[in-house]
Amino acid sequence: MLGMLRLQEAQTMSRNLSGFCFLTLCLDQICFHISEKIGNIKKSLSLRNCGQEPNSKTILNKIGDEILVINELLNKLELEIQFQEQTTDSLKELCASLEEDYKDVEHLKENIPPHLPQVTVTQNSVNVSDLDSEEPVKVEEPGVTKKPSKEQRNIKEMPFITSEEFNGIPAYMKSRLTYCQINDVIKEINKAVVSKYKILHQPKKSMSSVARNLYHRFIDEETKDTKGHYFVVEADIKEFTALKVDKRFHVILNILRHCRRLSEVRGGGLTRYVIT
Repeated sequence: MLGMLRLQEAQTMSRNLSGFCFLTLCLDQICFHISEKIGNIKKSLSLRNCGQEPNSKTILNKIGDEILVINELLNKLELEIQFQEQTTDSLKELCASLEEDYKDVEHLKENIPPHLPQVTVTQNSVNVSDLDSEEPVKVEEPGVTKKPSKEQRNIKEMPFITSEEFNGIPAYMKSRLTYCQINDVIKEINKAVVSKYKILHQPKKSMSSVARNLYHRFIDEETKDTKGHYFVVEADIKEFTALKVDKRFHVILNILRHCRRLSEVRGGGLTRYVIT
């Protein structure tokens, strides 16, 4: 019984001691906080007093001016950073656009239509090392230009269809035909036109019997509506090309009329396809 009473008294004293320690800790914190505030007030008062002194006031004014200058520099720096960020974004967009253009160029390079003419580069320059320095270079005087012969006359050919024109052709008209298929037919028609008019421009004395017969047929097929124009008929297509004059061929001719590459002149049981 006596032991239990002593235990309770000890527990009570322990709780009182813990409360006292906690109270002491709180008082220490409050004292520290109050002391800190008092110290800040003393510093403010001392700075205020310093500002009243002439020497200190001059220094403080200089410091204030320097702060304003620094503030302006910071504002300029912020604007420059914003400009650089915008420039970076623009460069990223430009880089992405260039990458897309590069992919398009690579695709075009790998998918060049076979009907396009091949570009040949002729080398007109002469290396200096190939010339003999001891021999003077002869300069030819321009002579009288000769008139082009009949064989050298320019024969009008049909321009190829562009991708923009192909996209503008109605779907019902072009059906399943591709861009290359249409231009392949144009290439063959041009072949027939060139072959026909080479014979027409050829001197009669140098013609073979086959060429002479074709020449007379070409003359008979001309009308007043085709005078001065280049045209072919189905017989020319069969004569000079490997094209089949079938339903598909006439569908492509309809497309070429739509794209204003040729027109038709009928008469005498013939349809003449005039290059426009």
